[in-house]
Formats: sequence, C-alpha cells, structure tokens
Amino acid sequence: MFVPLDATPRDYAWGSTTAMAELLGTTPSGAPEAELWLGAHSGRPTPIAAGAPVSEHADLADWFASDPRTALGDRSELPFLLKILAAAHPLSLQAHPSLARAADGFDEEERRGIPLDAANRNYKDRLHKPELIVALRDGFEALCGFRELSGTDALLADLASTAPTAEQRAQIEELRAGLTAPDGLRTTVARVLGEPAQDLVSAVVAAAASGGASSDFAAERALVARLAEEYPGDPGIVVATLVNLVTLSAGEALFLPAGNIHAYLDGIGIELMAASDNVLRGGLTPKHVDVPELLDVLDFEPRPVPHLEPTRLADGLDLFVPWDVPDFELLRADVSAADGDSDAASEFDLPGPAIAIVTDGQVTLTGNHGSTTLDRGQYAFVTPDEGRLVFTGSGTVFVATTQGR
Repeated sequence: MFVPLDATPRDYAWGSTTAMAELLGTTPSGAPEAELWLGAHSGRPTPIAAGAPVSEHADLADWFASDPRTALGDRSELPFLLKILAAAHPLSLQAHPSLARAADGFDEEERRGIPLDAANRNYKDRLHKPELIVALRDGFEALCGFRELSGTDALLADLASTAPTAEQRAQIEELRAGLTAPDGLRTTVARVLGEPAQDLVSAVVAAAASGGASSDFAAERALVARLAEEYPGDPGIVVATLVNLVTLSAGEALFLPAGNIHAYLDGIGIELMAASDNVLRGGLTPKHVDVPELLDVLDFEPRPVPHLEPTRLADGLDLFVPWDVPDFELLRADVSAADGDSDAASEFDLPGPAIAIVTDGQVTLTGNHGSTTLDRGQYAFVTPDEGRLVFTGSGTVFVATTQGR
C-alpha cells in the first residue's frame, strides 16, 4: 500500500525562508521553514493526506497503533525518522547518546520527576539518535567530529599569530597547550564550557578577524566571525575551532554516530535518523546546555570527516548504509540515469516499511500490490508487503527504510 502524507515544515529560527519551499514546489510561508518530519515520532507524527488509503487515521502514529501488522509487517514500531532539513543559520553544537546512555538518562530524569516538556530535560525517550545526512545542493556546510589534533594545533597557531594583543595571543597559546596534555581534548572542552571563558572567546574572535585573505584557515576564520555575530560571547565558538569543518557537494553524505559532536551550518539536505529526539547541546544555542552530561556522551577521539560513501546497487541506485546501526538505510534512485533512458525502470528489494520522497522530476513507484506517482516535493509511506519497488519516470527519489539484507 502507498499512503500519501501531508506534513508542515517546522519553523525553527535557524531555518531558511526559501530553500524548503523551492525543494517542495510550495509557496514560502514567510517564516523560517527548518525541518519537515516524516515518521511517527511522538513529537510530530506525520499527518496522512486527505483521500489517501487509511485516511480515517489522523497520522502515521494513529494508524500504526490501530493496525501495526498492515503498516509495519513484523515490526512493532517505525525505527527511523526522515527529515528534510533547510538551514540558513547554524544549529546548536550537539551530540546524541548511545542506546544504553539514553535508557539510563531517560529513567534517571523520570525518577527525578522532570517533565518531558521541561526546558532542562535532556532525554525525551530511551532511544539513541545516530543520523546521516545527504546534501541536496552544493555548499552544504557542517561541523562534525573532533579534528585530528595536528590540524587543530596548526589552526590555533595560525590564530595566535594574528591575535591583536599579547594577552589575547597568550590566551590562545594556553588553549593550544592544553590540548597536548593527557586527555587534553576532554579537559579543554570541559574547561571552555564549564568556566567563564569570555576572555578566551574574545581572543579567538579578535584573532580570526585579524587574518589575511591568504590564510590557510580562511574558512575557519570566517566561521568564527559568523558564529560570533550569531551567538556573541558563546563558548561554543571556541569549541567549534576544535571540530572538522566540511562543505558537501550535492549527493555527498555524512554519518554521525552516537557521541559525534556536530552542527549543521547552512544548506538543505535529506536527514535520516533513529526515531529519537535526544539532544545534548554544547553551545551556539539559547537552549539548555548540560555540560557534565554532554561530556559523558561525547566521543573525544579525533577522527577525519565522517563521510558516508554509498553502495552502488545498479546504475542510478545508490544505497547509504550507516555502520553499526540497524535502524535505517537510505536509497537514492536517479531514475533517469538508470541506463540513459528516461523511461527505464530501476528496482529495489524493500526490506521493511519505507517512506519515499521525490526531490526532482516525477517518479512512479510500483510494488507487489499497488503503485503511486510522486511529483517533486511529494512523499508517501510504503507498507512492507509491497516487496520489490520498481521506479519509472524521470527524476530523483529517496527511500528511507529499515535494514534487512
């Protein structure tokens, strides 16, 4: 069964006022349009479109509760949440917990009687929240994972060299030296976030603004200036200098496992994650920051940018499968590229329930029992009994589903 859906973008302040509407082919609302949620998460289960099969149910969560066998097959719940994310301003610097940490944290906050909607609540559920994101346009910017220490040392040395005053230079050199101590990255982040750090923030911002156009770290300097304008005085600005900065081209992807510090900065992409809303923030936000909890969640092992390369199933069929996470996988089908014929068919064995969204052109999806045609910006839920999906037409469709091969 193919069930058309009808969601409304969330108007978070960091969202773009144009990018979401351009992708969906809708009229801009005039407000920020930041995220379109497609799934059954209790925070905003996706409404079922009027006139669709099972339209007697208000949304996916209501339908799943009423008839889980039809909707989900042998599963009791949908383990993923699919989003379109459109950022015009930086999101908070954040990380997500492991399954064990989420369960313990949720139970502890329940024991303490902290309401689920309280501003100081860290854990909204008992689930982890690994996520992947695929850029839909060139120029998607993100911070992701602590940079290799040699690279961070070079950046801080570059900043120190252009600090306007000796005192500011000493502040940056102290930050630099701290990273070489045993467990230096954890200790440094704890100090920056846990103590008054205005002088250090001011030193980093002033040094970044004093760099020449030929600097090897021009992008990092520009980011510091941008973050200082958006979040003046925020210690997350300093932490951001310790994190990989990456710009993705259309079609490139990142995978952010539990503990990975990250922040999306600008751009539009398809985001797929476990069905959780657990976020531990570390700065660049007016929202709740719990430094001790964040430090316990963070992975302080410096790593390269966590690019996720797809598996090529066939011409025009790329499958993004995150490592060590069974909750989800994401197919990108470039139907017109199947074999050079815009009417050629591509096929995909569906391992479980799915959500499909067309981001370009028009694509027809045909399964074992039915079919649907989706234009750009349209999306539908697919029941697992459809089995093998056949794609025809000309366009690009993303299919989020469970892992099962």
